[in-house]
Amino acid sequence: MFDIGYSELLMIAVVALIVIGPKDLPNVMRTVGKWMGKARGMARHFRSGIDTMMRESELEEMEKKWKADNERIMREHPASPGPAGDSDWGKPAPEAPGPAPGGAPPAPPPRALPGGSAPPIPPAGATPPATGELP
Repeated sequence: MFDIGYSELLMIAVVALIVIGPKDLPNVMRTVGKWMGKARGMARHFRSGIDTMMRESELEEMEKKWKADNERIMREHPASPGPAGDSDWGKPAPEAPGPAPGGAPPAPPPRALPGGSAPPIPPAGATPPATGELP
């Protein structure tokens, strides 16, 4: 950040040793370290506050945009009663009826394979094997 090289740091250390003296130098370094820590903490706190304000501002802008888009869509596509005035429009569809009487019986539960493992699951859309056959 400050682009200070090793030679500059060595020069600062020598000047500090001469000006402050070897007896007080550890206390001064400790004090400087504490002040640097406080300054970094304040900078971190400031930066997080700015980031939070930016995020909140962006969220407000997005909410305004979504609200405007939603209002536009609702104007373009007003709610209607559905085809031919159907009063059940928008309600969930009834469940599909079960198998027709006289239809195929339900498949038997899978049997365990030797060794206690479960049978493999066939891929979607595959015809299950006839009873007694193993894949």
